[in-house]
Amino acid sequence: MDIESLNNWNLWWKTKEVPNALVGRARTCNPAILKVLKEKEIIALTGIRRSGKTTLMYQMIASLLRTVDSKTILYVNLDDEVLKKERLESIYACYRQHMNPNELAFIFLDEIQNSEGWEHFIKKYYDLHEPVKFVISGSSAHLLRGEFSTLLTGRNMTFAIYPLSFSEFLTFSNVDHKIITSQTKSKIINALYRYLEYGGFPEVYFKDDDIKSLLLKQYFDDIIYKDIVKRHDINAKKITDLAVYLLTNISNPTTIRKIRNFTGLSIDSIKDYISYLEDAHIFLPLQHFSYSLIEKAKMPLKSYVIDCGLRNIVGFRFSSDSGRLAENCVRTELERRELDASYWKGKGEVDFTIKNKDNSLTAINVCFADALNEREIRSLKEFAAKFRKTTQLIVLTRDVEEKRGEVTIMPLWKWLLEK
Repeated sequence: MDIESLNNWNLWWKTKEVPNALVGRARTCNPAILKVLKEKEIIALTGIRRSGKTTLMYQMIASLLRTVDSKTILYVNLDDEVLKKERLESIYACYRQHMNPNELAFIFLDEIQNSEGWEHFIKKYYDLHEPVKFVISGSSAHLLRGEFSTLLTGRNMTFAIYPLSFSEFLTFSNVDHKIITSQTKSKIINALYRYLEYGGFPEVYFKDDDIKSLLLKQYFDDIIYKDIVKRHDINAKKITDLAVYLLTNISNPTTIRKIRNFTGLSIDSIKDYISYLEDAHIFLPLQHFSYSLIEKAKMPLKSYVIDCGLRNIVGFRFSSDSGRLAENCVRTELERRELDASYWKGKGEVDFTIKNKDNSLTAINVCFADALNEREIRSLKEFAAKFRKTTQLIVLTRDVEEKRGEVTIMPLWKWLLEK
């Protein structure tokens, strides 16, 4: 193992600071991440590729450099073709021998799923009480399953990293959303349309529109090939076809039979491929709401995607699709807020039901149009009549805001900016 391979990634060993280009713009991430940076527990960052995990690591390093010696911090990018071929033991030994023989070390391991046996490496040094603090990241939900969850239970703190929220998107756009005036409202609504079109990947935000599309397509290809095809050794065309089908049909109920008819895949392959897309954080399924597990299992899933920009560049569409994109935006925000969401269908349909921590229920319909459809209100009331624990009924609109009995009607942008 050559120390020069690590020097290239750890410029602060010489300069004592992280280059500004790597630190990037501040994100509104969980403030607890920095608070636990000097705690013993392993910090795990997980989320879709290019959501900002690496930038957050650099920001954590910049924060540490205010109080610790630069040589106590090691960053290893395991997407690097040279480093991913090295064993973590060799990398760690090289670092200790050349830079930091025995002081407390802060070890940042980026895209850790690319290193075989990483779980055992981290557990070994954690259990030996080695003077080391690990911060790891991965683009696969598998990072949190399997041996990792078994070996490191109680030893880690996990944080999900998403593309920009709408409030972050406004901050990046220098749109003040703390005090709403007629002028700022127009800017907010304009920003919402751009958010629905191009999504919230941080790097995509700063590109020209024609480059945004190219970059989003590259992100999709990287997710398919690096996070799914290479890892699971499966047919690239078949998983791509399935992904395109699901991304095209956002907000629509889908069944295994429908997917089989479209893709020609076997039922077992479809189930496996869907789980791979979920693990890669690109696919957000939504189950039917029911207190009966049997009834829930019988109903079709609804299909959503983590970022509207990805959907628009990959899925087929024959109109602006603003209604379905708005609904997808709500699904992503519910995931970001870590809410227990489902959908419900009776005579009418409720786009999203939320089971709150106190077991009360919230029902939300999305009607992203100039005129409110009474059907949206009727279906909410139908749900509330069936489930007595329902305490909140909401319709999210393009720009209508009023109260109709127990139903709150509000613009989507305003709901997205709620804490």
